[in-house]
Amino acid sequence: MTVNVLFAAQPPRWDDYHKPLKDAFVQAGIEANLSRDIPPDEVDYIVYAPNGPLSDFTPYTRCKAVLGLWAGVEDIVKNETLTQPMCRMVDSGLERGMMEWVTGHTLRHHLSIDQHIHGQDGVWRPGHVPPLAADRPVTILGLGALGRACAQGLVSLGFNVTGWSRTPKSIPGIRCLSGDSGLTAALSGAEIVVLLLPLTPSTDSLMDASRFAAMARGSYLLNPGRGALINDDDLIAALDAGQLEHATLDVFRIEPLPADHPFWAHPKITVTPHIASETRPPTASRVIAENIRRSEAGQPLLHLVDRAQGY
Repeated sequence: MTVNVLFAAQPPRWDDYHKPLKDAFVQAGIEANLSRDIPPDEVDYIVYAPNGPLSDFTPYTRCKAVLGLWAGVEDIVKNETLTQPMCRMVDSGLERGMMEWVTGHTLRHHLSIDQHIHGQDGVWRPGHVPPLAADRPVTILGLGALGRACAQGLVSLGFNVTGWSRTPKSIPGIRCLSGDSGLTAALSGAEIVVLLLPLTPSTDSLMDASRFAAMARGSYLLNPGRGALINDDDLIAALDAGQLEHATLDVFRIEPLPADHPFWAHPKITVTPHIASETRPPTASRVIAENIRRSEAGQPLLHLVDRAQGY
């Protein structure tokens, strides 16, 4: 039996995904008709990106699952026309890319690399020796697949890592905290904080003046998660006051970040253009193929979105 798979993402992504998806279907033993143009009542599965052409799922009465290309689902989870099961993207390429970005920028701040790259003025200044990684408290907010991968990567480099999540979790080698009191403890004294939480009503503007004040003075913030996790004005105030030494930001409330946004010109902010981790077509295609294989075999879908929780 052939399954009809609708590709519903931006047109350029078709060129990226067409061959990897077809290859993944073959490897998974799936006979699939993959197309961008299938009558709605004949679609069995939808490969979906929130910025694509599809917003009304009502006509897709035969669809068994919507398989997301993005890790985040906040742009779709409240769509009332989406009644089909929805799966978010969790794949090894996404995890590896995020781990590399987070460890790279953590090491950058830990070793004060910017001072040597931008501060060469002919004056020899001995004396500054960074602490060992074991003496640098790092906190990761969010212990999903991406947060776990980053925490484990930092632990492998010797960092003292605390992780926080909404519900209790246990990861070897990582101090895991949860709940409101756990969040306060996780931020207390942290010298580097990494944000990898999903965006929900409870995490919108989570990092505000009070949360910045809980961190160690002169600390660093990395945000490759969601732009709205941060209160922008409070962040700038914390940087100006010296409570935070630097913020490296990859995600923003408005993207692309407007040219006149104060983040661009702030001397203590590094802007990267949402590149911390990109979904890789070869690995992501295998995740999609596996979910279709599981669905056709009557097995539970992987990475199913809990709509009540918002992720």
